[in-house]
Amino acid sequence: MTITETLRHSFAPPHPAGHGFILAGALAFLAGLAFAHWLAWIGGAFALACLYFFRDPERVPPPRANLALAPADGRVLVVDAAVPPPELGLGETPRPRVAIFLSVLNVHVNRMPVAGTVKRIAYRHGKYLSASLDKASTDNERNALAVGLEDGRDVVVVQIAGLVARRVLCDVHEGERVEAGQRFGIIRFGSRTELYLPEGVAPLVAVGQTMIGGETVIADLGA
Repeated sequence: MTITETLRHSFAPPHPAGHGFILAGALAFLAGLAFAHWLAWIGGAFALACLYFFRDPERVPPPRANLALAPADGRVLVVDAAVPPPELGLGETPRPRVAIFLSVLNVHVNRMPVAGTVKRIAYRHGKYLSASLDKASTDNERNALAVGLEDGRDVVVVQIAGLVARRVLCDVHEGERVEAGQRFGIIRFGSRTELYLPEGVAPLVAVGQTMIGGETVIADLGA
């Protein structure tokens, strides 16, 4: 990757959720130029940090159908079986689960893992434990979505706030038709995203693997 390509990826156009933060930093920078240079340094650094954090690069989903894609950038923390969030009303049967941890350096825009229809969205208040802890899955603030596939099965994706993250944003609505790789929200400043697959579907990723949201294949739903 060339230097130009690296800079283009690192400072891709920001997600709308970051506009206010970037503007605040820019205003502090301008005020600092007029009144105090130390404020200009702080404002400029803050604006650049937010521009980097809220970057929203384009992604190219694989053209093949029946794939479950990574809903977020980051590192795979857990590959196991677990019961989906109870607020979705999907029963008590454990399903294959892949949990992804996002550090403050990762792209934080969430993307749809599959094409389908959003059947249910359920938000739940909670704690702000470190997203790398197992307890974060059950105790932290979260937003869970159940997406129905054309064959009647469903896939669950959960946005989970972390120690620094204090806001989970979701841009889709119940009944909306979505496509694999489509942007659907963002979690501010460090978080966790979990994917629950249909019963009997085996994940194709391992703990420690790096994910690219909207591009990395997590499972083959047709296998």
